[in-house]
Amino acid sequence: MPKKRLNHKRIESKWQAIWERKQIYSPNIRTPQKPFYNLMMFPYPSAEGLHVGNMYAFTGADIYGRFKRMQGYDVFEPIGLDGFGIHSENYAIKIGEHPVRLAKKTSKRFYEQLHLTGNSYDWTKTLETYDPKYYKWTQWLFVKMFKAGLAYRSLSSVNWCPSCKTVLADEQVIGGKCERCQSSITFKELEQWFFRIATGQRPDSTPYPESLLANLETIDWSNKVKIAQKNWIGKSEGMVIQFPIFNSQSSISVFTTRPDTLNGATFLVASPDSSFLNKILSKDKKQKLSEYKIMYQRNKIKYLGEKGKTGFFTGVYAINPLTGKKIPVWVSDYVLSEYGTGAIMGVPAHDERDREFAENFGIEIVSKEPDRRLWEIIEKENWGQRQVNYHLRDWLISRQRYWGTPIPMIFCQSCATKSKGENAQMPGWYTVPEEDLPVKLPYIEDYRPKGTGVSPLALEPSFYKIRCPSCGGEARRETDVSDTFLDSAWYYLRYPSVGIDDSAWEEEITRKWLPVDMYIGGAEHSVLHLLYSRFIAMALKDMGLINFEEPFSRFYAHGLLIKEGAKMSKSKGNVVVPDEYIKKYGADTLRTYLMFLGPFDAGGDFRDTGIEGMRRFIDRIWSLYSNHRNIVLIKEKDNLEIQIAMHQTIKKVTEDLENLRYNTAISSLMEFVNLLRHKSESGNKKTEGNLPCTTWNEALKTLALLLAPFAPYVTEEIWVEILREKFSIHNQAWPSYNPELIKSEDVEIIVQVDGKLRASLIVKRGKSLVKEEIEKIARNEPRIVNRIEGKKVKNIVFVPGKLINFVLE
Repeated sequence: MPKKRLNHKRIESKWQAIWERKQIYSPNIRTPQKPFYNLMMFPYPSAEGLHVGNMYAFTGADIYGRFKRMQGYDVFEPIGLDGFGIHSENYAIKIGEHPVRLAKKTSKRFYEQLHLTGNSYDWTKTLETYDPKYYKWTQWLFVKMFKAGLAYRSLSSVNWCPSCKTVLADEQVIGGKCERCQSSITFKELEQWFFRIATGQRPDSTPYPESLLANLETIDWSNKVKIAQKNWIGKSEGMVIQFPIFNSQSSISVFTTRPDTLNGATFLVASPDSSFLNKILSKDKKQKLSEYKIMYQRNKIKYLGEKGKTGFFTGVYAINPLTGKKIPVWVSDYVLSEYGTGAIMGVPAHDERDREFAENFGIEIVSKEPDRRLWEIIEKENWGQRQVNYHLRDWLISRQRYWGTPIPMIFCQSCATKSKGENAQMPGWYTVPEEDLPVKLPYIEDYRPKGTGVSPLALEPSFYKIRCPSCGGEARRETDVSDTFLDSAWYYLRYPSVGIDDSAWEEEITRKWLPVDMYIGGAEHSVLHLLYSRFIAMALKDMGLINFEEPFSRFYAHGLLIKEGAKMSKSKGNVVVPDEYIKKYGADTLRTYLMFLGPFDAGGDFRDTGIEGMRRFIDRIWSLYSNHRNIVLIKEKDNLEIQIAMHQTIKKVTEDLENLRYNTAISSLMEFVNLLRHKSESGNKKTEGNLPCTTWNEALKTLALLLAPFAPYVTEEIWVEILREKFSIHNQAWPSYNPELIKSEDVEIIVQVDGKLRASLIVKRGKSLVKEEIEKIARNEPRIVNRIEGKKVKNIVFVPGKLINFVLE
């Protein structure tokens, strides 16, 4: 009989249509029996479409969701597009197409590709951040944050990317360069909106950074991600010590983590941006400070975090409260205004940077041993008090771009003059009334950033001119848009409630599905996205809007792909687009190959030769079912060997999938397939008319079930069209294993002759279950040979795994 070849194009289009029509991946959102929220990190779309790195991540997440669905869970696996923000806008500028028009193309392209991959998305619950139906609720969230005292506007020195022409949060600056375009950043003084992630207090007076740290001990995340979060939050325990200014009633506050070295402090150093300097400097020193700050701003990137070599003496002395000595107060660029109080005590005997600074400027170095008793002495003498500081800074929300969520705030100068406003600390500022949301992003042809520190929306009077919601006078709408990380900080909450128009999320639905059970994404987002999402959830919990404060119960960071030894990048021209591979080899082949490359959390090297090998494996599976369906196992040994291997494979694949060890799960499936192919071609019967034996039929069904998460199309075709089982394989129960069949330790078999114990055998458990194997071993056992040699055995009683009894005539 000629072999039936696998036509992947036919079965993929066939099952795509059936799955979507029957909505088998759309759980009942309102009445789930065992809800399981399986989520892949929000993707950035581009007109260039999905690349194989995206598919690697999405496939790994989908496999886990399919596995949980077959374990009996109502799996909710939604998808959407994080389409607002600088990535999309910069690409629009690059190709000269308006982001509004580009968004329509990118969504169409991205969703078409995602359909091809075979992922089990609930296509009834998609969302895009640039859809007013979505960003209405992002604006609503901003309003809630403002009313809770967690949003404020302040003048500050901010990171400025001259290429992207926008401000960047500290987390978006890597090594002094913009994380997106790699341009060296500069600095600007701008009025900006912030969220109090660092300075906010919870209702019980706990600082948010403290909760963010403490909760890391309660969630199932990898250690490397937890460490990244801990390091960024950067908790420091120390003391704030007051250094009196010589011949003055004032003092300088200094934060230090080493109060035990106060005996060696010989100078103080202030950041050029420290606010207290203007109060203590003479006129000529203020001029010196202005000149130094110009130099400092120009060279801040160069010196940031490096050893201090520049600075000037302020002419002011402070008193070391322990020694009573006068010590000089300096200004230097190696001290950051954001650290502690903006001033440090110089202890050159115990700090490398302090020593270098002291040696450079001829400052005294005193060698004294640290003294732990100074912690108590400083408190007792009222020189200072214990304090906890954090590296974490408040979240900078404002962006001077076009393509983003308009910040829903209104400023009235008249009210500001009268000290009126929605918040006493921010006169003149009002939130847009909730009934007026969304504030829609207007279509403007000239959307490109101007580099002037204001958004292009600031040039559109029809957008920013508005009436004050309080006094009715002329007012101005905020023209900055929000950081795209705000869009993605809460999207997981919206997915289950997509289609509900009168609230951001429905309480009852949210209570059933949230928090997310499994969240999969890139480790590169272990600080930015995850930290912001956690903070927003805590704030919403504190407002009584949700009943949990950790959004992702389990987070798994996937690895990254490389292409033939090099990191994939557009500049190198080695980015792989999956479309042609799916067309040539099939989505099942590509999915399985990607997961076989290496551990899912490590990534792997994409090579064309490897995917060809995986297609041959899929073809061998197809051949096993289409050409070796009806097998009757003649030998009991073969029957038992397949049963043992099957149950061992079930156990191994189940454990590997639970721990996302996809490559080793596939290896186990390959071994099982090789065994079945060998048995099908080693003398066992196969005819058109014969029905397969029970073991063979069970083995084929089990193989299909175990393979289904990896290769959804071909297994659906096998299950329904070849095995003639009930649609769909993806809603079938995950197979279970028999522990007795997979024990590999030695067991003792009792050997009897005419019911009397004559010997015992130690054999492997697998052999202990096969009568032919045990009879052969027993007949060659010397103590038995002497008993039965020359005699006729009329019957053999065999109890698998326990005994064999030779009954003589």
